[in-house]
Amino acid sequence: MAVVTVGSAIFALEAKEIIYGAIGLAGSLFGVATLFFLLNAPYVAVFQISVYIGAVAVLILFTVMLVREEGWAKEAKPVGLTRVAGILTGLAVVLALGFAIVATDLSQFTNLANGATFVNIGQLISTAYAPVLEILALVLAGAIVGAIALSRVDREETAH
Repeated sequence: MAVVTVGSAIFALEAKEIIYGAIGLAGSLFGVATLFFLLNAPYVAVFQISVYIGAVAVLILFTVMLVREEGWAKEAKPVGLTRVAGILTGLAVVLALGFAIVATDLSQFTNLANGATFVNIGQLISTAYAPVLEILALVLAGAIVGAIALSRVDREETAH
């Protein structure tokens, strides 16, 4: 999963079109969420998926799709070297995942007896940390309003 996470991050950085960069970012964030699942932190993983992939990456995608021209949607024929690199990368990912599945012995892992549950974390967030959660919600709302204000296009009104 680390290979998928880092590979998606590199793809996001190296993408020539911002729409593909946003898709690479979503893939990298999903890889981080799977790492949280592997670390036995399901609440953080679900939070990662819902907030970062569900909100941030989708917001970037919608903003780019609404503001930019549709030049990214044109079909480009892959160059021979690009096609070979894509096939080799796909095979490397499949082999890495296959080796990881074969080499993993899940029977050695046991559940933690005193692990936190969703109910415990929900009660803690809604009582002791409620003000912090509200402040974070206001910061996120401010960031969204700021992003909308920055992406706004001023159009001259024509007199009829």
